[in-house]
Amino acid sequence: MESGLTHEGNEAVSTRSSAITTMVTEFLTALAHERGASPHTLRAYQRELHDFAAYLADKLGAELSIRQVEHRQIRAYLSELYGRGLSKASVARALAAIRAWFKWLARRGHVEQNPALLVATPKLPKHLPRVPTIEEMNRVVDASAEEETAAWPVRDRVIFELLYGCGIRNAELVGLNLRDIHWANEAILVRGKGRKERYVPLGDAAAQALRAYLPLREAKIAAAGKRSEALLLNARLRGTGRLTTRSVGRIVKRIALAHGLAADVHPHTLRHAFGTHMLEEGADLRAIQELLGHERLSTTQRYTQLTVGQIAEVYDRTHPRAK
Repeated sequence: MESGLTHEGNEAVSTRSSAITTMVTEFLTALAHERGASPHTLRAYQRELHDFAAYLADKLGAELSIRQVEHRQIRAYLSELYGRGLSKASVARALAAIRAWFKWLARRGHVEQNPALLVATPKLPKHLPRVPTIEEMNRVVDASAEEETAAWPVRDRVIFELLYGCGIRNAELVGLNLRDIHWANEAILVRGKGRKERYVPLGDAAAQALRAYLPLREAKIAAAGKRSEALLLNARLRGTGRLTTRSVGRIVKRIALAHGLAADVHPHTLRHAFGTHMLEEGADLRAIQELLGHERLSTTQRYTQLTVGQIAEVYDRTHPRAK
């Protein structure tokens, strides 16, 4: 497994606070190997924590001890981030990384308690993402296999069918291997966050899209003289041949925009649509939780808010007493 760690920024910090930098590196390693964090999460945590370590060295001196750090220094650091022009969301992400680090430090006995728990998270505006209607999603998914500008339309149909039809995450999608399709059980084995595995049903439409794609996949692999366990391949079979999350994002946005969806559409929009549409059609919230792989029911309950928000919008637009 690739840990996602790099040495960028290490040298600037190590000359001033090598002990703290070592603790950051040990935490990131534990995050990668023990908790199975994604490369994206590791890069973000590395960036946030090395910047915080550099700040501590500047303010408290090169010989500082991690036990000297209190909530006041963390608040001051967040204030500096605001001073750099960072948004509330960016500052909240930095605080989340610092909290996770200190939680790990406390478990290891490096600090007595987590001072970051005394720092309030910046209040973020609650924007419920717009979810396409069932009709809009059906139109886009049906059109994905006929997109004239697509490099590989049949594969792109599979992308839409699995993101919307199975509700899986972008990273889960590109991580699928051929052996993860369990035809006999009509299910797909999905590896989610923290290496947690779950099975999701393979619907008829998704199965049909896969059966159309797989022979073409095999022919392309054979023609190139390559081998790959990846289910979804990039059109030119670059590298390992596996499609990347960035490429999926571009494919989804291009096709969605071409067929009338909003400009802010992305792969996660299709996952939101999966959960919202199932809820609208009467699915049990806990069943949706299992399908989406949410650890907490409260995460799934956001879809209830989405649905209520959509109902309120319809009410405001159509009822004579709402105007």
